[in-house]
Amino acid sequence: MADSMDKLEKYLLEQQDGTSPDNSRLLREVAYERLQDAILHAGLASGDPLSETRISKALGISRTPVREALQQLAQDGLLQIIPGRAITVAAPSMNEVFDALHVRELLETEVVRMAAESMPDHEREILQQLTEKMEEAAKAGQRREWSNFDIQWHEILCNSCPNHLLGQLTIQARNRLYNRGADEHVTDQFLLHGTLEHKEIVEAIMNRDGERARQLMLDHLRNVRENMFKRLGRY
Repeated sequence: MADSMDKLEKYLLEQQDGTSPDNSRLLREVAYERLQDAILHAGLASGDPLSETRISKALGISRTPVREALQQLAQDGLLQIIPGRAITVAAPSMNEVFDALHVRELLETEVVRMAAESMPDHEREILQQLTEKMEEAAKAGQRREWSNFDIQWHEILCNSCPNHLLGQLTIQARNRLYNRGADEHVTDQFLLHGTLEHKEIVEAIMNRDGERARQLMLDHLRNVRENMFKRLGRY
């Protein structure tokens, strides 16, 4: 537990913003948002154990709202909670991974179509910048950095969808697929191909071509499915 909690505590400390929510509802929301961010970005892997007590201390939030946030994260598929025994970073089964991918194919293709037609110019520029950073990380073989930029890329896309519920549901489905441990098994070629696919999607978004963006996203997700099938089949 020491290693995973050390990573989590270090990340939470680095991201601390000094805000002091003043009621239990906000405390729960802040705990949820900060822990969700940390689980995705702090370098944790599937199965890593976590401590509710240490999380509460690291956040400076009492255990009740922290427990509620942890339960919500478990419902969202990011954590696994065994009552009275353990809290761990989720380790989704192969069926759960492909179920989540199916949901993404249904939802994220519509997200990108709608976003391409309505996204503000400054968010289009952010997508371009993130894609450039992904390309640099891919060429350097920096898997964790690439994955972090990829997470930000998809979050910008989903948050810019005019149907906010659709965007949120897509992010939730995507969160069920990814953890830091997976980065170690991604090939250099996948990083390069994945980046190229993101660049093509961004080009369609810049041209406000929603239908092309939708088809390119579908192709991208099918390639992700094929890559995951090959990778997970080896473990």
